[in-house]
Amino acid sequence: ATLGSVLAYMADKDSATHYQSVLGMADLMAGLYSDDKVTTTGGISTLTIDLDTLLGLYDGLELSEEDIAEAKAAFKEYKINPRNPTFISNLLNSKWVSFDNFKFLFMTDDAWVMVRNTLAYNLVFIVLGIIVPVAFAIMMNELTHKFVAKTYQTMMFFPYFLSWVVVSYFLNAFLDAQYGMIPHLQAAAGGGVTSWYTTPGPWPFILVFANLWKNVGYSTILYLAAIAGIDATQYEAAAIDGASKWQQIFHVTIPNLRSMIAILFILNVGKIFNADFGLFYNVPMQNGALFPVTQVVDTYIYYAMLNTGNIGMTSAAGLLQNVIGLFCILGANRVIKRIDSESALF
Repeated sequence: ATLGSVLAYMADKDSATHYQSVLGMADLMAGLYSDDKVTTTGGISTLTIDLDTLLGLYDGLELSEEDIAEAKAAFKEYKINPRNPTFISNLLNSKWVSFDNFKFLFMTDDAWVMVRNTLAYNLVFIVLGIIVPVAFAIMMNELTHKFVAKTYQTMMFFPYFLSWVVVSYFLNAFLDAQYGMIPHLQAAAGGGVTSWYTTPGPWPFILVFANLWKNVGYSTILYLAAIAGIDATQYEAAAIDGASKWQQIFHVTIPNLRSMIAILFILNVGKIFNADFGLFYNVPMQNGALFPVTQVVDTYIYYAMLNTGNIGMTSAAGLLQNVIGLFCILGANRVIKRIDSESALF
């Protein structure tokens, strides 16, 4: 079908916004199949496209004009238009380069390092982000003194509201070579003083600990709320049958947390190619000596943008992260659905 068919379709929709968005998506798809700049007449691409694919994608994803513009930037050599230097004008007057913007992610020596670090850290975060909060939630649920329980909850939840900048200076107070507490203790003990910010070895453990310290409280509250919703009669029945506390946890509490664990697992898997920029940028203090263990996709994109100023390359990286995240969510949901269909997200 040609875009004439799109206009016929739009007559039924009777929506100017829908019309403009479909045309914007038409330009995007046209650019994907052409190495040259797409010629348009009144904003309508002359290229023939698959109507079912175009309208199906638009209706399914409900993309806005801003979403389409950001996606189009990933496939263009973004240049400033001196006559009208607005984002849309710059985008429309930039040359289509197809998938060339994606090459910089994989054509450099740092490509394997950043992909390895991103995936490895996220896998550890996903596993520990389930085990540790569930354990803390179960322990807090067993506290009988309400004041003590609320105090622990507040202390664990507080770090979640701190920015990574603040966290980085907290950590610096312990690790700084000149004023840090740990180097001073090492010197007082007569041992060698570790230069923490130039020694990559300990940093995978430091970053994992920092991530858990900041985020475990939030996840614990979610699991604690799920535990509070468990019917008390299940525990009473288990106790009557002679079940110990450990048996109640393994046969009542954890089975009732399956849905919450599955949903959070699926959502976290969707971010497996994304990294917490604040964690990997601020906590190591942007120290180049630590790049082999702290360089991830998001920090790599940031430094690439600073050095090249190429918006198209950074947009391509963001689009790639989102596409990988989409397929990871679909895959994780499919796996969960096969294991326990009631716990799947959709």
